[in-house]
Amino acid sequence: MPTTLDMATTELREVNTTLQAAAKAQVNEPYVIVNPRGSHAMACGLDGPLNVTVKGSTGYYTAGMNKEASITVEGSAGPGVAENMMSGTVTILGDASQYAGATGHGGLLNIKGNASSRCGISMKGIDIVVHGNIGHMSAFMAQRGNLVVLGDAGDALGDSLYEARLFVRGTVKSLGADCIEKEMRPEHIAILKELLERAGADAKPEEFKRYGSARTLYNFHIDNAASY
Repeated sequence: MPTTLDMATTELREVNTTLQAAAKAQVNEPYVIVNPRGSHAMACGLDGPLNVTVKGSTGYYTAGMNKEASITVEGSAGPGVAENMMSGTVTILGDASQYAGATGHGGLLNIKGNASSRCGISMKGIDIVVHGNIGHMSAFMAQRGNLVVLGDAGDALGDSLYEARLFVRGTVKSLGADCIEKEMRPEHIAILKELLERAGADAKPEEFKRYGSARTLYNFHIDNAASY
């Protein structure tokens, strides 16, 4: 049976301390958080295998700095969910607010609904799968990893992109500076197929387009001055 932490009677600090200690001890046991009431910075800094389910929606910075743990939010999440994530899996059954997965280094952020603006900003190796749409300036300065969008993307997708791969099944309102459509080669089909399977996404990799960096902003060149 999972251990239940009721935030109607337990303070956020105690909830996080309990989860962090269990993760550090490598107990690998399930925990359930009830009555989250949109609390901020919940289930942050988990440094070990742990299965956490949040029964409701959360505030900003849920599951930040996650390492090895599997965290599921049975609701929506506020800004900065899975910020600076290192490994493990964070699943949002509802929608995610702005800058989901910001600066993430690894692991999988699986958003079953939509994501707002700046999804995957400065991502550094994380895999993000969004089953709905994403907002403007997503993957801004994204360096490594994969952003998969089953729906549509807003303005300025991949602005100032480095080497992250962006896969979008729907329409892209506009591409940001230095972001271009690229060929879907067999290796990209294989990467995307594996990510879709991991995320439980009902889509075929052949339905997507790939976007990446044109690599014209890596070094300053006077001909590109207007793009900076």
